[in-house]
Amino acid sequence: MPRPLTVAVQMDPIESINIDADSTFALMLAAEARGHRLFHYEVRHMALSEGIAKPGARREERLRALARPITVQRVPGAHFRAEAPRLLDLAATDVILMRQDPPFDMAYITATHMLEHVHRADGRGGPLVVNAPAAVRNAPEKLLVTHFPDLMPPTLVTWDWDAIRGFRATHKDIVVKPLFGNGGAGVFLIRHDDPNLNALLEMHFARSREPLMIQRYEPAVRVGDKRIILIEGEPAGAINRVPASGEARSNMHVGGRPERSTLTARDREICAAIGPTLRRDGLIFVGIDVIGDWLTEINVTSPTGLQEVDRFDGTDLAARIWEAIERRIGA
Repeated sequence: MPRPLTVAVQMDPIESINIDADSTFALMLAAEARGHRLFHYEVRHMALSEGIAKPGARREERLRALARPITVQRVPGAHFRAEAPRLLDLAATDVILMRQDPPFDMAYITATHMLEHVHRADGRGGPLVVNAPAAVRNAPEKLLVTHFPDLMPPTLVTWDWDAIRGFRATHKDIVVKPLFGNGGAGVFLIRHDDPNLNALLEMHFARSREPLMIQRYEPAVRVGDKRIILIEGEPAGAINRVPASGEARSNMHVGGRPERSTLTARDREICAAIGPTLRRDGLIFVGIDVIGDWLTEINVTSPTGLQEVDRFDGTDLAARIWEAIERRIGA
């Protein structure tokens, strides 16, 4: 077994998670099984202090969080036990799991900047942050994928209404996505003759300064949107997510049904193309979305799907992720 590690879990409130679906919960269970000690905190409990106490003195830098020592168990309604919160020096931990959900907004970006003060890619002299904060900041799921244009369906990222209308004129049915959302929120299928495109653009740009992502609609989504889990850039398992009747989105947050799936030759080609970049950038746990033959998203913020893959395949992907983390830091 590896040496015991101190693990800080940065996530949303643990009280309200679905213990049968939440990937962070699976990672916490696996960490405990390996003898690691867990602390839980939310982003709002972080504080970065810097400065020099007096001229000529050494600069002091501290990233702390008001964190609770915590244990977890797969018991509905009693899935965790937490002690009183205490100030935790995050630089003194071994691993930080950055697992809060998007939206990928300035609060999220600020958290990545704060974690960069303590992150050490080799776990020496500070904790390993999973996934690496700079890589997460530079690779939000709907933008990292644009660096692999040969793997994508036709895609447009823009603020320009005329460009969006021209894209629809060329590709007919389109999918309109907020660039920094999650869980299928705000995703629309706009048919070639749908009169609501202008109203949708008005609504979005009245509320947001962010561009939109527009992709050609892939009818193959009706038979499923495949989520593939990659660990250190290597495919580890997959599920197929089938949209509910009358729904264009396959996300399980909005009623998508998970099904057993296997990797095709095209899936392996996609994974082989992106894997070296993921490994190089410290993106240890990633979930990609594939519709038909096309890569549509690379999810690096708080990927999901571990428990669903495990149930179908009889695997323990959370344990494999911990093995990858432990190898990185020599535990």
